Amino acid sequence: MKNKNNKIVISLGGSLIIPNEIDVDFLKLFVSTIKEYISRDFSFLIITGGGKICRKYNDSLKQIVNPSNEDLDWLGISATRLNAEFVRICFEDLAYEKIALDPDSIPKTEKPIIVGCGWKPGNSSDLAAIHGAKSTGAIKVINLSNIDYVYDKDPKNNPDAKPIKEISWSDFRKIIPTEWGPGINTPFDPVAAKEAESRGIEVVIMNGKNIESLKAYLDGKPFVGTIIK
Repeated sequence: MKNKNNKIVISLGGSLIIPNEIDVDFLKLFVSTIKEYISRDFSFLIITGGGKICRKYNDSLKQIVNPSNEDLDWLGISATRLNAEFVRICFEDLAYEKIALDPDSIPKTEKPIIVGCGWKPGNSSDLAAIHGAKSTGAIKVINLSNIDYVYDKDPKNNPDAKPIKEISWSDFRKIIPTEWGPGINTPFDPVAAKEAESRGIEVVIMNGKNIESLKAYLDGKPFVGTIIK
């Protein structure tokens, strides 16, 4: 791709793929949208998360044994790999034929889509997205989840929480946990946040269900979401 601004990494939250059951309607819309931008000379690395299914496995395992954090992480990574295979096949011949297991070694291909997954224990699929951006030369990562914005505090527990439209990495890291843990629920993995800051990568947090907002961002227009840079 000639324009690196058209080279996009998407961290696709597992909560969008499988909120409770596989969201076929969302995935159809997501796939058609990505195809639309491929026709406009965009290319995408899509990293899938584990989402609720990952947390269900982890929570169930804890009721049976006392697993290590590394065991829980590998279980979660397996969930992201299953999601990645599913999403890859949704794009048929447009996607590279294998999922990318190592974001530091993204395969060279003429295909406009590569689908990857969680990487290794100690981080989430968000860190895989940041490393994938480095490997592909992308300078923008879109984190699609089930929230419209990053808030100054948890809106579930604080009715007065205020949405943030733009924030620096240093300020963002003050409002999230300092360390990664299996099943952690935060807008962006704290380990990935440090990496993104050090690499000068722009990350956008937005609600994946708002496809029009995704299109607006890709078109360089005002959108609903938070820019972290």
